[in-house]
Amino acid sequence: MASIPTIWEIFRQFFWLGCISFGGPAAHIGYFRTTFVERLHWLDDKAYASLVALCQFLPGPASSQVGFSIGLRRGGLAGGIAAFVGFTLPSFVLMFALAVSTTGNTSGLFSGIVSGLKLLAIVVVADAVVSMFRTFCKDTLTVTIAVLTAMSLWLVPDLWTQLIVLAAAALAGFTAVTRHTAGTQSIQALTPIRVNWLPLGIFIALFTGLPLLAFLSGWLSLFDDFFRTGSLVFGGGHVVLPLLQQMLTEVPDTDRFLLGYAAAQAVPGPMFTLATFLGAEVSPGAAISGALLATLAIFLPGFLLILALQGAWEALAARPSVTGAISGLNAAVVGLLMAALYYPVFSNAVAVPADMALVLGGYMLLTRLKLPVVWLVVLFAVAGLVVVR
Repeated sequence: MASIPTIWEIFRQFFWLGCISFGGPAAHIGYFRTTFVERLHWLDDKAYASLVALCQFLPGPASSQVGFSIGLRRGGLAGGIAAFVGFTLPSFVLMFALAVSTTGNTSGLFSGIVSGLKLLAIVVVADAVVSMFRTFCKDTLTVTIAVLTAMSLWLVPDLWTQLIVLAAAALAGFTAVTRHTAGTQSIQALTPIRVNWLPLGIFIALFTGLPLLAFLSGWLSLFDDFFRTGSLVFGGGHVVLPLLQQMLTEVPDTDRFLLGYAAAQAVPGPMFTLATFLGAEVSPGAAISGALLATLAIFLPGFLLILALQGAWEALAARPSVTGAISGLNAAVVGLLMAALYYPVFSNAVAVPADMALVLGGYMLLTRLKLPVVWLVVLFAVAGLVVVR
């Protein structure tokens, strides 16, 4: 095992990764393994696989949680914070610059670019729906959960609908697995679960207390919106889109919302910096404060849960009822993304047959020819200029 790195070294390594890590969470996890397991030897494959499994299990931005966990493992809490700041800073700067430089821009040139990027959002979300469906919906129960979730949100598009279907999906998965493992649960229950109660208590206090205090100020309301979103995002960064659409008290214009979402695909680093763009967007008089607060709020729940449960992971993973509940939640997440694919993404982007032609061509380029998303951004921006309505 390598010598213990300094906090500056942790920051430096993650900052460089934050500048070059294109491709989304799955690619980030590959970059991390190459850097910290193979090159620097900060941890071995077994420990790394365990961290990845824990972060996939919890809500929040999985790749950023993995990075935070590596920093935490090598440098304590200060190391975890250094890893988060380093990995997030490049995309934060880019997304903030996009927000403040394009506010109020209504030129035909800009409108054309936005039109193209809205079409790209369809391609990216459709790819996420298909890949996540293949991963999380492998039996009748999970397929049913995904379909019923999408139907519920199309019929009653509301935040409470999302919360209810997520809870019902977790209960369905828990119940289904418990029926098949009733004879072993009593043995597994003897396995001790070591929880760090301080960060878990902070998480619970913020999750339950912020909605009661949000009326006191606009900043508390903003923090609450993004904190609750970060607390409920299972399945990766793509799921931020439908949750934020329902969570935000002050919802940006749909074009701006989709512009931020498309841009989050193109920049390196975590997709959760969509919160940076939206925080600046809904705080025009104090854009930097809004961006910082929203970014901190959306990442904080995942990091608190890592701190709380990192010592309990093996005991939790051994309980089929827990993994069953997560299986149900993951299936519901697929349904959330299905619903978002139609509204707001498809319904606000496709207006003429030429739009659909671009979407189909882009989907083939992404899924079959494996063209990197950063190049798709360029292509769709140009296409938007050519076919601007």
